[in-house]
Formats: sequence, structure tokens, C-alpha cells
Amino acid sequence: MALTVSALRSLTQGTDADAWRVIVAQAVEIASKPLAIGNAPSEVVKRDREIGGLDLFLSSSGWDLWQSFGDSVERTSDRLLRWWAEPFSAKAVLILDGLSLRELPWLLQGAMERGLTIHEVSANGSELPGETNEFARALGFASRSKLQNNGGGGSHKLQPAQTETVDLPWKDCGALIGSTPNQVFWHHWPDAKLHDGSGAGQGLEPLTKDVAEQLTSDDFWVFVERLATGRRLVITSDHGYAATGYFPDADGEVGQFLKQTFSSGRSKPGTGETGPFVPPVALQINGPRGAHLLALGRRKWRSQGGYPTLTHGGLSLLEVLSPFVELTK
Repeated sequence: MALTVSALRSLTQGTDADAWRVIVAQAVEIASKPLAIGNAPSEVVKRDREIGGLDLFLSSSGWDLWQSFGDSVERTSDRLLRWWAEPFSAKAVLILDGLSLRELPWLLQGAMERGLTIHEVSANGSELPGETNEFARALGFASRSKLQNNGGGGSHKLQPAQTETVDLPWKDCGALIGSTPNQVFWHHWPDAKLHDGSGAGQGLEPLTKDVAEQLTSDDFWVFVERLATGRRLVITSDHGYAATGYFPDADGEVGQFLKQTFSSGRSKPGTGETGPFVPPVALQINGPRGAHLLALGRRKWRSQGGYPTLTHGGLSLLEVLSPFVELTK
């Protein structure tokens, strides 16, 4: 997308928080427009490329803004804790693992069609790197798996609550919702599907078709309505994902550096060299989850077995922004 003069002024002349406010708002605006099943694959790719204009700014002249991301964009984990402290008599959180802003239109359209009331639509930041267990630890769980069969225990931060995590069909999930007022339900979709389809072709198109099928299905919305009945419900995610199959190739010294540093991934724990490149192609980020080296912007590179077409863990907007939708029935 072409940045407007006023947007560029906000990005370059205001504070870091001002810049991030503009960037996140534009990403949400692009991603949240209504979708139809028939044109979803092509339209989602088009929107992905529009948001790529913001990523280009953030990996070229605006790359230093990433150091303030954690302070300027409220993390999903912090937003959830703030919301959990609200005086609702019963509440539920549905975490859809790997859900990105691309999927936001289906949630909004489905909620309206089913007569649910939408109270908030926003986007928040993932942990850095955007990985599942980083988010789990931010909520006080040792890992995602600890939520299974109400195994969350008494040390996590969403107290009191019944917890569950599964990768079951939606029609089987409703039976796992107990009578306990507060529920935290973490489903492995779409992340499981994302990684299953990341190795062949342009993985975004088949994933988009599956997303449309899942998020317009009666089974999914019956499950959501079950969670929302008598409860305030938030649907969110731990992180998004990058459609790396559409990223340009990093060749020469840049490609070699990225391959040696990240192999087939997009982040690496600890401190390390970011390379001699200006603007940089990797950044050192030191945050609540410790020190990490993260790949910056939209690039892919040759790696053994082929670089995945869908992945997460680096620094691009659709990897690090998660939708936050608050509903009641």
C-alpha cells in the first residue's frame, strides 16, 4: 500500500507510540474488511501485500521502531490480564493458536449473523518471538499442554478458571466446557493446519480456504455460543503468521547470513550478531521473554528441505499482531 502524507508524518515525526498507533490501526483497517468465500483466497493475498507496505517501512527507514514495539503496543497477554480483572460475573477466553488479523472478518461477520453482540475489536502484540509457549509462560502456564483437562493449576494468572487445550473437531469441543463460570480454552487450530500446509506451494491459499470453511461452519459457532452463554467471551491468539511463500528471496551475503543464523526458522534465542547490513536484516530484541535474535521484515532464503511457506517467530506485522474480539450472547 502507498502510505499517505499524513500517515508518513505520523510515522516519522511523532513519538514511537504515535507511529505504532497509526501502523496497527492501518493493519486492522486493511485486514478487517468483509470477505466472501468465493474471492477470499485472492482477496487475502491482496490484503497481505497491502500490509507489506507497512512492513517495508518497518524494515527500512523505520526499523528502529521495533525496539519500542513491546512498550508501545500492548501485549495480548497484558490485555487479557487487564480484561480478566474486569468485574464480570463469568468470563471465557478462546485462544485460537496462530490466528492472525487475516481471519478477523470471519469472526466479525459470523458473530453478527449469529446475533452475538460485539463489544470490542482491536489488535494487540504477541510476545517476541511470537511463539506458542512464550505466550503460555506470559500467562503463567509452563506450556500450552498444561491447560489440558483442567490442568492449569493454581499458579497461572487467569484465576480462577477451568482450562482446556485440544486439537479436536469443533463439534467435540462443546462437551469439554464445564459449568464453571470462568473458562480458558486454547485450541490448536489454525496453527496445526498452518504447519501441516507450510511445505508445498503457496501455503496461504489452501489455509485461507480451510479458514473460510471452519469459521463459517455451524459447528464452530455452536461451540462459540456455548462458551459465550452466560459469559463475557474474548477470542484472541498467541501470535499470527507470515505468508513467507510470497516473500522475496534474500540472495548473496544477506541470504547466506540469514540461513546460517536462522536455518529454516525466524528467531534464535540468546544474543548474536545482526550482521553488517544497513538497514539490518535481523534485530536483537531484549524483552520479558529474554534475549532473542529475530529476522526482520519480509524475506525468505534457501534452507535444507526448503524454507516453509507459512511460519512465525520473526518481525513482520501479521506475525506479531493478534486480533482481540470481545463478545456476548
